[in-house]
Amino acid sequence: MSSYKSPPSSVYSFATSTNSARTARSSEFSYHIGDHSTKSKCTSATNKTKKYLRRLFRFRQMDFEFAAWQMMHLFVSPQKVYRNFQYRKQTKNQFARDDPAFLVLLSLCFCVTSIGFGIVMGLSAGKIVKLLLWIVFIDCVAVGIVIATIMWFVTNRYLVLVSRVGQDVEWAYAFDVHLNAFFPVLMILHCLQLVLINPLIAKEWFISTLVGNTFWLVALGYYIYITFLGYSVLPFVKKTVALLSPMVLLFVIYIITLACGWNITRGLLWFYEHRV
Repeated sequence: MSSYKSPPSSVYSFATSTNSARTARSSEFSYHIGDHSTKSKCTSATNKTKKYLRRLFRFRQMDFEFAAWQMMHLFVSPQKVYRNFQYRKQTKNQFARDDPAFLVLLSLCFCVTSIGFGIVMGLSAGKIVKLLLWIVFIDCVAVGIVIATIMWFVTNRYLVLVSRVGQDVEWAYAFDVHLNAFFPVLMILHCLQLVLINPLIAKEWFISTLVGNTFWLVALGYYIYITFLGYSVLPFVKKTVALLSPMVLLFVIYIITLACGWNITRGLLWFYEHRV
């Protein structure tokens, strides 16, 4: 049986499935080793990062329509979003985004929802600006860098197939997975929940705690699920179902908070108010 052989410049190639391996993935990536040293990989990653940062302020070169499409499908069909990441690997030799349009739109969403949060909390204009900067640069970017670094280390250390040397999860892809998962959290907690904060969730009633904490359960559960999808589409990552295990801990914490009467949303409002 003849097999497809990629050109020397390609890092990945597709291997045709044999009859003995039909239970495995029908289309999987294989790495070429030898011509690409660790130094060249680092140089390539550095060049990709520089290119991404250079495009960060070139709005005319960004595909905002496609970024908006991804945001919409993160709610209705997140699998379609990650299939696009697979196509990017085939065409551009990287899983991570090379277009910062998604990050720009996400930042704009943060700005709008932060203003709404500030108005609901009754903050002054100056404090709303401080709240906006805190949410964008700390809650999203800084926390995202920490989470992406942890997931990048854990997946490469424990989940990547050890039988194929050279396969690894890109850090930039881990950060993209975080951004994908964080967008629904933003919409659920900073948009959908917002209209219920003053009339219901901020009250000292059990129903207030139940509704507010349920918003958190759904939002964080969605974050875990989309994160799981992000790594499960990588053909060289195994046992990704382990990434769903935090769901159990999340539900246990949810029950504990209800039993203790701890309203997480009220706690967040208190934190933001004292932080700004």
